[in-house]
Amino acid sequence: MSRQKRLVIVDEKEILKILEEYGKSIANQILEGEKPKIVIPIRTFSNTIWDRKAKILRLGPRKAVREFFDIGESKRFMQTVLMLSLIVKARREGDYPTIRDLYYTGKHTIVYVDEYGKKRREETWNDQRESNAVIQDIEVATGLLREHMGIMHDAKGKIVGNVIIRSKGYEIDLSRMGSGAYAIPPNVDKIEILKVDADYVLVVEKDAIFERLNEEEFWKRNRAVLITGKGQPDRATRRIVRRLWEEFGLPVYILTDCDAYGFAIYSVYRSGSISLSYESERLATPEARFLGITVTDIEKYKIPRNYIIKATDRDIKRAKELMNYPWFKESKEWLKQLKLFIEKGEKVEIEALSGHGFKFLSKTYIPEKIRRKEWIV
Repeated sequence: MSRQKRLVIVDEKEILKILEEYGKSIANQILEGEKPKIVIPIRTFSNTIWDRKAKILRLGPRKAVREFFDIGESKRFMQTVLMLSLIVKARREGDYPTIRDLYYTGKHTIVYVDEYGKKRREETWNDQRESNAVIQDIEVATGLLREHMGIMHDAKGKIVGNVIIRSKGYEIDLSRMGSGAYAIPPNVDKIEILKVDADYVLVVEKDAIFERLNEEEFWKRNRAVLITGKGQPDRATRRIVRRLWEEFGLPVYILTDCDAYGFAIYSVYRSGSISLSYESERLATPEARFLGITVTDIEKYKIPRNYIIKATDRDIKRAKELMNYPWFKESKEWLKQLKLFIEKGEKVEIEALSGHGFKFLSKTYIPEKIRRKEWIV
């Protein structure tokens, strides 16, 4: 399947306009004599909704009101305004700060005298988790991803295959990376995907397995686009997977270990994550298929007993949590696999397939499971 498509690049002037308008809406409250407040949708599990039709997680309707004159909310209100001012300043000056840059730039100590005449000190934020949470507040309030706002962060994903992209005016052929791969940048929406000549996308949980498949040129022999998020995927990796599925109609297969955390990684790619449910439409791939090792594969592929690992209490606890998620509960096959995992208390890594030979994974397991449609959704 050879297809071409171009995406309109994110308009940075429009991004700045949205941020400035949000800031003006707060300032106007003050100018009009109102008590300034900010309304932020609540990002919690209890406010996360499973959209059965779209097969993704969505943010619910509950919202928090942060009023400047509410002593319990005033600090978070001021943190939000401070962070917004830093982001707007960076966009106006064409800077691309990291989330760590923003943390340090906004971190300072406020010295004041309380009602009893005692001098006190207050930090704008105590650690980066606090400032990161404020960035997420601004994302959900404005509808902008932090990548769109020019905020840089550690991106760990990689991609290789018959794909041609344009980045900063340069055309890059992702099939000409030698033994390496193209590092997925933080803001995937600034990339134009010009051409894709592939039949499907294979997302690999582990970097080492990705490297092995890349060295074997699995993607060339099987007409695939090969991607890894190196474990729990970052936003950029999830976004490029979504784009390849949405814009080019490519089937997406997720290859992970047979354990509760591998199953959870698949869930993040397919349905989205609770913490980023407000961005599921841009980050989740609802038709993604699980191609990883299942509990029933242990017997089916006669995986040697010495390759099987005893599941920990933490593994079992995580599996039980997954069973309560509606996007797993609605699948008879997933309930079957999770129940078996809990009953047997066994887990298996992808590397266990090497018991049948180092190339069993690439030449037998993956191609056969795809051909026989032996995946789970």
